[in-house]
Amino acid sequence: MNILNLNFQSRRSVVYGTHCIVSSSQPLACQAGLEILRKGGNAADAAVATAAALNVTEPCSCGIGGDCFVLYYNNQTKKISSLNGSGRSPKNLTLDKLRQMGIEEKQIPFNNLNAVTVPGAVDAFIETIKLFGSGNVTLNEIFNPAIRLAEEGYPVSEITAHSWALSEQAIKQASDNGNDMLRNGKAPKAGQIMTMPKLAKTLREIADKGRDGFYKGPIAEAIVELIQSKGGLMTLEDLSEHRSTPVEPISISYGLNDNQRIRIWECPPNGQGLVALMAIGILEQIQKQNKIPSLENVEHNSAEYLHVLIESLRLAFSDATYFVCDPDFEHVPVQELLSSTYLAKRAENFNPISINKNLKHGKPVNSSDTVYFAVTDSQGNACSFIFSNYTGFGTAAIPNNCGFTLHNRGSNFILEEGHPNCIQPGKRPYHTIIPSMITNENGDLLACYGVMGGFMQPQGHLQVLMNMVHYHMNVQAALDAPRFCIDASYGNSTDDNIPSEVLLEDGISEEVIEKLKSYGHHVRLVKGVHRSIFGRGQIIAKIDNDENQLVWTAGSDPRADGHATGY
Repeated sequence: MNILNLNFQSRRSVVYGTHCIVSSSQPLACQAGLEILRKGGNAADAAVATAAALNVTEPCSCGIGGDCFVLYYNNQTKKISSLNGSGRSPKNLTLDKLRQMGIEEKQIPFNNLNAVTVPGAVDAFIETIKLFGSGNVTLNEIFNPAIRLAEEGYPVSEITAHSWALSEQAIKQASDNGNDMLRNGKAPKAGQIMTMPKLAKTLREIADKGRDGFYKGPIAEAIVELIQSKGGLMTLEDLSEHRSTPVEPISISYGLNDNQRIRIWECPPNGQGLVALMAIGILEQIQKQNKIPSLENVEHNSAEYLHVLIESLRLAFSDATYFVCDPDFEHVPVQELLSSTYLAKRAENFNPISINKNLKHGKPVNSSDTVYFAVTDSQGNACSFIFSNYTGFGTAAIPNNCGFTLHNRGSNFILEEGHPNCIQPGKRPYHTIIPSMITNENGDLLACYGVMGGFMQPQGHLQVLMNMVHYHMNVQAALDAPRFCIDASYGNSTDDNIPSEVLLEDGISEEVIEKLKSYGHHVRLVKGVHRSIFGRGQIIAKIDNDENQLVWTAGSDPRADGHATGY
């Protein structure tokens, strides 16, 4: 199962390196990571430097007011480790209190500061360096590239400028500090220089004092003061007690030929990586049941191909959006959901010529406001890292003298008594952001990849994986290929059924659209800048060669401003 065959004409060239590669949605952030690698840092050190720089250069997607998740591959041990960098709800926040505040919806509104769970990113940065870092570079060195960008300024990229403009009014209205995230009261335009001195000061405080520079002292006080001034219930104790959690990654094996199986790795719940793994497993079982030919014999992006992927994902979402929650509060039956017996049973629900109209439980929603990036180093290590505000700038609320916005991840709680993902004090919500890795069954790394974008992420993971495995696309072509996205905005918002409307990216033929309609799908074609709904991915893969020399190959999604770079 060769995932690196070069038989597809891509719009971008693949990037190669014999030492290291950084692939992200912002070129300046890639340079921050490379700077640390050149100083002797490893993939984990460089990942944190890249993340800090992305907070500066793409604050419309990520920031230290948000959360992150990490997968790290240690080439010496062939072990993949996972770090849950998501935060918990305030200890004083309950469903009854939200109802007393007049929140009657099924979810906390995006702009309500009770949607702010404890920002987990900073502690995860520190833990990533502590658990996986080289020890060759200091925290100050790792943060310095981001601090320079914030102090000296940087030219804003095109897609970032577009996203920034969409949030201009929200930034102005969310707090009294909106000008900290604007340029002369306006969202910066593409090519304009943006400086962020207050964010630089905050990053320097963290670089000097570590996690206590964020979760205690003036920054923590500013966060709590802002949230409480808007009716929120977060306290200083909520912040000071927060810790990231090392967790065991989950995985599934895929491949119809037992001699060429691969293993796909994801972070466990409360993240939605389970959706991707279930969809992969259901898709394999559908092929084993001969409901469709092996995908090698199905035309790529044909109606038949898209239909089986869409239905596999709908089946996976119908379970995972109900069961995925904080495992510290509710049992999440991961092993049962990933068992071949259960996946085969779910695959029996697939009809090759019609949608399944009776799928219940969760309802996915879409957003493309997250950053995913990948880093590999000369020792063969890799870091798959995802970092998010959830929706755009999150709540868009900026704590005084801090220079960053607070996320709104708590909007993913379901405000329904008895639901596994219902709000409770000190609980983590269902989380959309998921990094991924691929190994062979011997534990050798094949690829480090991800597709950012809310509930699009497991959909992107499945599509990009199939592009490489069954259609032998190189890493760049696999990202370039047109995608679909199950759309959450379609239909009655009170209906618990998984949506059947599918967004198709420009490049998929009219003939395919009409055939999907005949299967029962409601289909809409998406063009131009709105293609961001299909997510933005990065891939770094390892090449085996006759010289037994390490070679990395990388691709970066054309739907974003970034690129892959290395040496």
